[in-house]
Amino acid sequence: MNTAPSQSISGLLLRAAEHHPLSGLRYCPGGADAEFVDQSHPELLAAALRVTEGLRARGLRPQDKVVLILERPQDFLTAFWGAVLGGFVPCPTAPLRGDPERWSTQLRHIAALLDGPLFVTTRSLASELPPVPGLSVAPLDALSADLPADRTADVHPAGPEDTAVLVLTSGSTGSAKAVRLSHTNLLASMAGKNGAHRLDADDTTLNWVSFDHVAALLECHLLPLSTGSRQLHVEPGVVLGQPLEFLRLLSRHHVSMTFTPNFLLGLINASADRIPEAGTGDGQLDLSRLRHIISGGEAVVRTTGEAFLDLLAPYGLARDALWPAFGMTETCAGSVYSRAAFPGIDRDREFASLGTPVEGARIRIAGPDDRPLPAGEVGELQLTGAVVTSGYHNDPQATADAFTADGWFRSGDLGRLDDGRLSLVGRTKDSIIVNGVNHFSHDVETALEQLDCVAGSYVAAFPVRPAGSDTEQLVIAFHPQVPEGDDAALHRALAAVRSSVVMHWGFRPSLVLPLPKDAFPKTSLGKIQRTLMRRRLEAGAYDAVRRDCSALSQRMLGAYSAPEGRTEEILAEIYEELFDTGPGTISATASFFDLGGTSLDILRMRGRIAERLGATGLQIITLMTTPTVRGLAHHLDTESGRSRPGADRPAYDPLVPLQTGGDKTPLFCVHPGVGEVLVFVNLATYFVGDRPFYALRARGFNEGEKPFATFEQMVDCYVDAIRARQPHGPYAVAGYSFGGAVAFEIAKVLRAAGERVDFVGSFNLPPNIKYRMDELDFAETSANLAFFLSLIDKEQSLRLPAGLRHLAPEEQISELLALAPDERVAQLDLTAERFGVWADLANRLTDLGRTYRPSGTVPSVSVFYATPLRGTIQDWLDHELRRWDDYTTGENRYIRVPGDHYTLMGPQHVAAFQSVLRKELDRSLTDADAQHAARERGQG
Repeated sequence: MNTAPSQSISGLLLRAAEHHPLSGLRYCPGGADAEFVDQSHPELLAAALRVTEGLRARGLRPQDKVVLILERPQDFLTAFWGAVLGGFVPCPTAPLRGDPERWSTQLRHIAALLDGPLFVTTRSLASELPPVPGLSVAPLDALSADLPADRTADVHPAGPEDTAVLVLTSGSTGSAKAVRLSHTNLLASMAGKNGAHRLDADDTTLNWVSFDHVAALLECHLLPLSTGSRQLHVEPGVVLGQPLEFLRLLSRHHVSMTFTPNFLLGLINASADRIPEAGTGDGQLDLSRLRHIISGGEAVVRTTGEAFLDLLAPYGLARDALWPAFGMTETCAGSVYSRAAFPGIDRDREFASLGTPVEGARIRIAGPDDRPLPAGEVGELQLTGAVVTSGYHNDPQATADAFTADGWFRSGDLGRLDDGRLSLVGRTKDSIIVNGVNHFSHDVETALEQLDCVAGSYVAAFPVRPAGSDTEQLVIAFHPQVPEGDDAALHRALAAVRSSVVMHWGFRPSLVLPLPKDAFPKTSLGKIQRTLMRRRLEAGAYDAVRRDCSALSQRMLGAYSAPEGRTEEILAEIYEELFDTGPGTISATASFFDLGGTSLDILRMRGRIAERLGATGLQIITLMTTPTVRGLAHHLDTESGRSRPGADRPAYDPLVPLQTGGDKTPLFCVHPGVGEVLVFVNLATYFVGDRPFYALRARGFNEGEKPFATFEQMVDCYVDAIRARQPHGPYAVAGYSFGGAVAFEIAKVLRAAGERVDFVGSFNLPPNIKYRMDELDFAETSANLAFFLSLIDKEQSLRLPAGLRHLAPEEQISELLALAPDERVAQLDLTAERFGVWADLANRLTDLGRTYRPSGTVPSVSVFYATPLRGTIQDWLDHELRRWDDYTTGENRYIRVPGDHYTLMGPQHVAAFQSVLRKELDRSLTDADAQHAARERGQG
């Protein structure tokens, strides 16, 4: 095997394998108490060289690009080194699960930018990739070629200025740039970093950040590799799902150095009361070996950092262990460190200063003319040195724009130098950093402009940072397209904007401002001046709007009722945290759904209730059917009594009220074939103050409930429940998939009773469901349910049934649950027994569908169609969905909606779907009223 020259990063792995063969990497798939897998440096080298041979066998040549879509750390690092050792150029990226359109745009952009690279991923992820013509994809396991025992792969002798890795910037999916980092850049960075870190072979580092983030690859892998240190790698969900696992991992594995953004420090501070119980199997937390925590990615709030150090001092954490830092992809991650100086040097500051640059980097603060400014003056931070990139791959314009005439890199950050130490005061770039993740204003604004209540080109997303906040917060300003003076419509628009942000990005904006068009300052080219709007907000220019919005919310949600008793008080605090409202603002009678709660919020709420109140067995449906603080508190306080043998259980009621406000005709939506109604939660958030929205849930989920014996029994039960809630028409009913046929039958029964049914909707299924039901046996149904619940991926749902059919049903359930991520199982509070009951119920519904034959007619059906499970959209429409024409007396409407069968109401498409659905509902019901009035006039 060739010995890589010292000018290549290949030498880092080769030297580690030679000089530190007993050390290496530790992969921990779970928390601190979970089992782990150790991989020595020689084992990593051997595994990587097998991948190198596999890449060469596919015809790759040195400097060809290899895009890595790999989530497990061991998979990623094996593939990364397989590319590097062969002289190929790896480029990490993360999958955009649940958003195939954005993912498709991203993949097309990367494929063009990198000149047709090879995409390396797992077989499971490969099956989820959206179809992109010409994409070259290779599963990682297919690249691990078996080498003959008498030889190993040669290591490519890379040149110092060769590109070692390309790292994508966090721009929008279609505009991300690829930063070139050469071997020289990286080796200079490792030397400079360790001039600060002083790691050696006796140290252990911890990484929990995904490898598409440059700090994970450089700070937490290449750096400890260069010193022979042991590395511990865990997946992000382990820490993000339970922040105290971060401390437990540090303690159990005797970690010396780690990296985290500031927001995690804040989450740990918020869990202070549980830290005494956070010890591992070895006993109490012991952080005495932790020399420093590098904190970058977002500003370190001084009070947050100090509180963190104070909180953990009793567990051995040194007072100078927190090192605020600055770095960018373009500077090989960390390049400026505040070494053992925080918090003493930052007294009376809001944000920590960032220290001084490492060897290999120089910094200056420059004015608009790129001339250096004196100490203490604010200007743009600019950098130069061996750690700074030479530019962006295949983007000469972006490269030229990124550098000054004298060769300094423009960071886009505003800062100043005090005694040579860097402090940042703002950014010139249009982005928001929330919890360490960069969100571009344009991406947020583009998504919100799809809402029918938001005026195009009049929406602005920008950051604010209230004093003492652990992270930046998002402000959305928009011009509402609602009738003047229509409070209900404005309230609905505000809720739609908030919910859309939660569903797309996982966090709620701290402030949503409905503004007139003239409140949006624009340049001569029509670009909104977000920085100016932020300054106006901070100066109080929008205070009146904020007060008006608060008053509107109070009017729409009803009078305030103070929480009573300890359970109500704790639940109110949880609601306040979820919805980012101030203390004492949540009424005990306000509905979780009227407040804008999403399906993501339901899962978060379950976790917090379990932590604060010990209610670990709380079912999701309980949160949906008791959505107020008072109702949920009553349930929790009485549940222990109900759980006693012989105690009465609540009677089955198929109706789940997801929205109860509004004076329009209520909408009743029937469950899909899995029987559950969580899928409707996000859709219903857009009906706030518009019309009531009820979901119909199948019978058989709760203890002692028997599933329906016949299709007719199910329909009659649902009709009775609907009429109990709304005694007379006009009615509006719809159903998703399987539920479309049920809604059709409900409409027929109601019409036969002399009632008006003015809207019947089917979401992407024809009336003849028998043919689909006949395709499904228990194995198919349980696998589809597992996929629907995100327990397995699409490829597994297609492949697994064939291997499950020979097993007993309970064994099939065990096999599927064993494949599911622990975090997802915990979110849904699934056990083998509960999942088995659910799968059995779904299978029984499938059986009912096999017996169903549509007959009779209704006046019309509105059919919302998306990409089918198989075949083309046009074939699906022409040969299947248009069969609805045989069961109506009038003309049907066929309405195309984005997404596919499983995602049309998912987070990325629900905003578009709700807009189409609500318009169709309004049209259909208005037309029916007009026709009814005309008939009455004619009879008169």
